[in-house]
Amino acid sequence: MTEDPILRFENLGVRFGPVDAVHDLSFTLRRGETAALVGESGSGKSVAMLAALGLLPPSATVAGHVFFNGQNLIGLEREKLDRIRGKAITIVFQEPQSALDPLFTVGSQIAAVLRFGLKLGRRAAAARAVELLHEVGILEPHRRAQNYPHELSGGQRQRVAIAMAIACDPQVLIADEPTTALDATVAAKILVLLADLKSRFGMALILISHDLGLVGRIADHVHVMQKGALVESGPVAQVTQQPRHPYTRMLLAAGLDRAARPATAPAPPLLEARDLGVSYTLRGAWFRPRRFAAVDGVCLTIPAGQTLGLIGESGSGKSTLGRALVKLEPARGQILYDGRNLIALSQDAMRPLRRDLQIVFQDPFSSLSPRLTVGAIVAEGLRIHEPALSATARRDRAAKTLDEVGLPGAFIGRLPHELSGGQRQRVAIARAIILQPRLVVLDEPTSALDRAVQAEVLALLQKLQDAHGLSYLFITHDLAVVRAVADRIAVMQDGRIVEEGLAAQVLDAPREAYTRELVASASFEPVNPNSVL
Repeated sequence: MTEDPILRFENLGVRFGPVDAVHDLSFTLRRGETAALVGESGSGKSVAMLAALGLLPPSATVAGHVFFNGQNLIGLEREKLDRIRGKAITIVFQEPQSALDPLFTVGSQIAAVLRFGLKLGRRAAAARAVELLHEVGILEPHRRAQNYPHELSGGQRQRVAIAMAIACDPQVLIADEPTTALDATVAAKILVLLADLKSRFGMALILISHDLGLVGRIADHVHVMQKGALVESGPVAQVTQQPRHPYTRMLLAAGLDRAARPATAPAPPLLEARDLGVSYTLRGAWFRPRRFAAVDGVCLTIPAGQTLGLIGESGSGKSTLGRALVKLEPARGQILYDGRNLIALSQDAMRPLRRDLQIVFQDPFSSLSPRLTVGAIVAEGLRIHEPALSATARRDRAAKTLDEVGLPGAFIGRLPHELSGGQRQRVAIARAIILQPRLVVLDEPTSALDRAVQAEVLALLQKLQDAHGLSYLFITHDLAVVRAVADRIAVMQDGRIVEEGLAAQVLDAPREAYTRELVASASFEPVNPNSVL
């Protein structure tokens, strides 16, 4: 006799006013199984899981059934639901920096879950928190338990979030895009960790992702969602190798071109860093401060009109270096731009050069003011650098720039929360290019986007580079992305550049062991579309 499923979705529907976010979603999850819920941003994957746990806002209308061990969770009273969520069913969110409380140490946050869920005493909870950090592969767990979230790398924070999720020995673990913002080596380790924990603890796992190539490595069954509806389900081998639905084939084909960009002619340097260093003072043992070199003796050149890709693991110093190059971080050494050393310039002397050196951050939802309209955000730099422009002229320039990044004029009056992730990133790019800069630092600009939207944003960046002769420093952990965009690549490890050269040379014939490890760890990149189309 077939064992009853531990979790069963029956015709689940979710509406926000007139919008159907999820409709008629039905699938089952059995004990010990890994099910992948796959689709582009906005397909309803996360909304369905939040609906099952009663975590949607009051504006949502939920219909249908979600049975956990035979008990319907939809409409279940709060007290009974609280006995299930966070204990029997837990969730790991995409961005642990947002999910973890910045005011408490990670050890105390795990202990709080244990005290609430298992009713452990203070000492027992603290001791078990350290054990859980060890379980999820955190080195020096006693010391790390005393750290605050901002003192950990992205991979370490994700491990802490997983430790909190497994603290009460759940029967079902939901992992919502757990590797999206992580570099290839760390993402691979997190996937291995989830598979290992599922096996050791006897859990069932739901893995939410936009990347079919990724989930195909550990999932048993795949459920593909499009616009709130389930369009294809089946064993992972069947769905990835013999997809029936055109949308599934599109997801598989959404991987970026694996061929490196054609070699370009050498170009004169636009900006050079010489022996650049950035250091921080951190807490040490017995409150003794210690110096940490985030960037150490870096030398690199960004050619005019070309793209330098900067790759490396989380915590290698990539983003710190990018900020330092545009003088958003105090640094030592030399940054030569137009024959001037930016390090030596005062804030006033630097101000006229700001329009030439722009930056686009990883998460546009955090970097765009939620209170300003899209038009005001894009035109913000004009108020500072071209104060003589009238409000009408600024608005016209903003509308023209939005059109250049592929957003219609109607978007000028919208707020950031009314846009999708890809649209917000286009607004962030428009804000940077409206000032007609010469160099744009792109700090992980596509890591939180699904593959189809990534391809659109990368095509946009290429078009803008060709039209305006822009130079890019493209910071990323995604080797498929850097292969598609970079003319040259620099590899960063522990604050130093360990390898640099033409893109094809670095990725196809790496000299350094560290670079070879990065390339090998990217082996779970999307399936080759030629094998499925």
